[in-house]
Amino acid sequence: MAAPRVDNARGALPATLVELAEHRLRDAILSGALAPGEKVVEEQLCADLGISRAPLREALRLLAQQGLVEHFPRRGSRVADWSPTDILQLFALRHVLECHAIETALPLADPEAALQPVHAALDAMRTATDELDRDDAHRAFHAAVVGLACNRQLDIALEPVLLKLQLPMAINMRAEAHHRDARDGLDRHRAIVTALATNDQSVVITALREHGQFDYLGSRLQR
Repeated sequence: MAAPRVDNARGALPATLVELAEHRLRDAILSGALAPGEKVVEEQLCADLGISRAPLREALRLLAQQGLVEHFPRRGSRVADWSPTDILQLFALRHVLECHAIETALPLADPEAALQPVHAALDAMRTATDELDRDDAHRAFHAAVVGLACNRQLDIALEPVLLKLQLPMAINMRAEAHHRDARDGLDRHRAIVTALATNDQSVVITALREHGQFDYLGSRLQR
């Protein structure tokens, strides 16, 4: 395959090749095809994807920003392997941000309208057909909960936390698919929606706490 075309105006790699590599690698990581701690072999991936090293390395850089890949100077890259402490801290941080959003947003003046993005994300989780769709819908759900506060800085603070939680959440989702009823995950998120419908801060915060504790325990047990 020819070397990737370069945009002469900006000197940027063509987005299509970078996106292809990012999508395929993210899918492999979240599906478990590439395991936590596994070394990323650039030569093999270039051959598998039919691309050169330049777009592959840009894709790896983007995945590192998402917390899915770790890069070590002169030693290459590997799939991220979050410690139990890292995972606990990430879930705790998500909970703090969500609770702050709920304390800011509730009571909602128009619950039916405000909760539409949350309902849409739950529907997307229900109809997701693969790992990427489920992961995207899950992140959209928690982003929608925080989005109730209409606080842009809060949304910005949440995004990297949700990205870094992709891997432990993918482990949870695979565990549900193989060892538990797949509806369990939906039921836990549906419980949050039910709590939101009460328009009561304390009820919602309790539901979020219970949900977060299950997420962390599920990830820890699967390590």
